[in-house]
Formats: sequence, C-alpha cells, structure tokens
Amino acid sequence: MKRVKWFVHPVVIFILSIAALAASLFLYIYWYLEVSTGLQRIIMKYSLDPAQFFEIKTWVVIMVLSILVGLILTGVFTIFVYNEKTQRLYRMQRNFINSFTHELKTPVASLRLYLDTFSRYELPREDQLRYLDFMSHDVNRLLANINRILDLARIETKSYQKGRECIDIVKMVEEFCEQNADLFRGCDIAIHNPSRERPCYWINRPLFEMLLMNLFTNAVKYNQSDRPRIDVAFVTRKKGLDIRITDNGMGIEKGETKKIFRKFYQVGHTEDMTAKGTGLGLYLVAHVAQIHQARVTAESPGPGQGSTFVLKMPPAVRSVEAAA
Repeated sequence: MKRVKWFVHPVVIFILSIAALAASLFLYIYWYLEVSTGLQRIIMKYSLDPAQFFEIKTWVVIMVLSILVGLILTGVFTIFVYNEKTQRLYRMQRNFINSFTHELKTPVASLRLYLDTFSRYELPREDQLRYLDFMSHDVNRLLANINRILDLARIETKSYQKGRECIDIVKMVEEFCEQNADLFRGCDIAIHNPSRERPCYWINRPLFEMLLMNLFTNAVKYNQSDRPRIDVAFVTRKKGLDIRITDNGMGIEKGETKKIFRKFYQVGHTEDMTAKGTGLGLYLVAHVAQIHQARVTAESPGPGQGSTFVLKMPPAVRSVEAAA
C-alpha cells in the first residue's frame, strides 16, 4: 500500500490553511489601518463627515468573516480526518475478510481431503483414528471462528444474556482451567494467589469465560516454545484487583501493545508466526472487560520474550473469607 505523501496529509493541509488565514487577516487588517490613517488625514484636512467613510459594523463584519473562515477550515480538517479513519477501517476490514476467508477455507479443504481419502481407500483402524483426530481438530477450528463472529455480533448489538452472578473470581478461573484441561493439555498452567483473598464480582459467566478463552488461546496459538506456559497471578490493589496472565510466547512490539485491541487489527505477519488471527479476539476481550467495569492492557519486553495481559478489575463486591 502506498503511503500518503506528507504534503497532502490532513494535518499539513490544516496547518497551511491556518497560516494562510492568519496571513490574510494580518494583511487585511494592516491594509485597513493604513487606509483608515489616510482617510483620517483627509477628513481632518477637509473637515468632512467621518460617517461617510467609517461604518461601525466594519469590524463586526471582519470578525464574522474570520469566524466563518475558521469554521470552514475546521470542517475541511474534520472531513480529511474522517476520510483518513474511514480508509484505515476499510483496509483493516479488507484484511480481516481475507484472513477470515483463509481461516475458513483451510480446514474445509483439509476436511474434504480426509473425506476423499476415506471414500477411496480402505484404511487400517489406526489410520482411521488418526485421520478422525485431524478432522476433529479442523471442525473445532471452524467452530471457533464461527463462534467468534457470533460473539462479536452479540456484544456489539448488546444481545448477550445480561444475567450476572456474584462469583468468586479466583475459583472461576480455577474451574475454567480444569474444565478446559484437554484443550490446553500441551500447556503448563499455574495459578498464583499470594494474598489468598477470594474476591467476588458480579460476572456474566459466559462472557467472562469467552474473555479467558481468547487470552489463553492466544497464549498457546502464538507460541513457539517446546512447552507453552501460562501463569495467572491475582494481585490485590487498594482499589481493585489485577489478574495478570503471562505467557512465554512470541511477545509483542512495544508500538503494538495498544493497537492490538482495535477491531480487525492484526499484527504484521512475520515469518516466525505459527498462526494468523482474525483481528477480533482481543477486541472482544477489551469489550467484555468494559462490560464488567474493568479494562485490559498488554505488556511485553519485546518480540520473543512473552507477553502479559493485565485485567484491571474494579473493587470487589465482597470477599469469600470476609463473608465467612
């Protein structure tokens, strides 16, 4: 994609427009004062009526014109900025469509190949089980992508189930890890709660589990180590709780840590990436966090050094220990 030349950038155009407006006003006022001085001399010399030359409304007209020109320039700048954002969103949507199409076509093509193999050849039982395992993996991949689109639609239209429960968040994360042990069986997961506190929050369980699933899946998906690892730490703050999810994966460039939560945003495809995303997972994570009056941030020392996603929760409703 060609980059916009600096001299047609909206900010440059706006600055030049303001400079031109300022110069025009300066020249106009300078000219007006010079003419006024000359007219004053003529009036005094020939004892003429000043009302014939000066109108009280003159300066008002100048001010009104200046405001109108300023508004016009502001409008032009706004249009340029809006157009720039629209173009960027369009490019991100196009990249998302291309990536998502690839994410759908790849497992479908794989399933077709396996089915064709089953229909043409008599395979030993061992090979049948192996191919069925591959097919199950492809089906799960398809379902994950479809569910991500459905989750996006539910969140953006606010059609998700709004019922919430007062839940021990530490226990919920522990249960999530236990229930999905098979899904993350190739990954070492450790949970740390040094304070031993059990804070409770009003949580929409399906949405919060979707948040955890996206973060855990990314930690495994974008990981090249022989043994992926995820450390979940609960760190108590004065006014809330931090849930720190740290992995030993590919890491994130410092300039990308805020951008990755944008809709359709995808980190540049490098050669060492083991998988390509759709640009929706972390966008959904950020929105689910907002629904729970929390926010999520990303930290990373750099590429190849792992990442930490910090879920900053508000003050807890109560503590299990305190209630006991």
